Amino acid sequence: MTNQESHEVVIIGGGPAGLTAGLYCKRAALDAVLYEKGLIGGQIAISKEVENYPGLQGIKGFDLAEKMVRQAESFGLPVIQKEVAGVAVGGEYHTVALAGGETVRAVALILAAGGSVRKLGIPGEAEYLGSGVSYCATCDGFFFRDKTVVVVGGGDTAVEEALYLSKLTRKVYLVHRRNSLRASRILQERLMSEPAIEVIWNTIITEIRGNGSTVEGVVFENTETGEKGESPTDGVFIFVGYSPNNRLVPPEIRKNGQGFVITDDKCETSVPGIFAAGDLRQKFANQIVVAAADGCIAALAAAHYVELRKGMREGP
Repeated sequence: MTNQESHEVVIIGGGPAGLTAGLYCKRAALDAVLYEKGLIGGQIAISKEVENYPGLQGIKGFDLAEKMVRQAESFGLPVIQKEVAGVAVGGEYHTVALAGGETVRAVALILAAGGSVRKLGIPGEAEYLGSGVSYCATCDGFFFRDKTVVVVGGGDTAVEEALYLSKLTRKVYLVHRRNSLRASRILQERLMSEPAIEVIWNTIITEIRGNGSTVEGVVFENTETGEKGESPTDGVFIFVGYSPNNRLVPPEIRKNGQGFVITDDKCETSVPGIFAAGDLRQKFANQIVVAAADGCIAALAAAHYVELRKGMREGP
């Protein structure tokens, strides 16, 4: 036996999935620790308002993240702001390498590193995030009831979100850089039959403008003619892709074609003792409540796995 630090469960990622996993691990009396390299709370910590988390009506994203952290810590979960450099699959223990050169061992690992929306990278996008710029219609569409919005993208997600927004807003402009959509045929048919949606072809958004506090318009450019212009809008919803933060996922773990981790209904990956929760995992919807549910399931499954391993070591 080495002097290397060991834990029953190591959680990587401090968003809703990781924090919920930590809460449930500690409630199960497990020796668990959570590592997060960035902002504790994940993407919700930078969300202006959260309206759809059950039981908490109209809470700011940062406040919800803080409540999750405090609750997990109140059960004794160490939340350590340190970057994880790598993960190695093992037999009795899996190994987590930290950026400072240290390594820790874990009987079970819960990967909850989340994902990242792809951004346009244009002026105004970051400035007005949460104040008119959004990457989630389900999360923020309510704030644009009876208003005019721009949706950017041409895939299934962009079309689905445009259709969703058309039920809430007065007008939706779907802006796509090409002259045809990538979305499935049935979604395109629904889109074209919706009178509240107008598709703007061969166009890119080059700037998002506002009054310093909210979005007021977008600057656009036609990709064929080069013609430029400006159009007023109350909000900009961007759906040009979503990528899982899978850099730390060991190669032994199965992923789908988009890089999301494939798990069973216990959130367990193809490697025994390694679980994936939240936006990193392949599933139907990416919502805060779903990520939290994943964290709960992964923690309960990890607790069961740890007990089985303990029984195997102790013998009959």
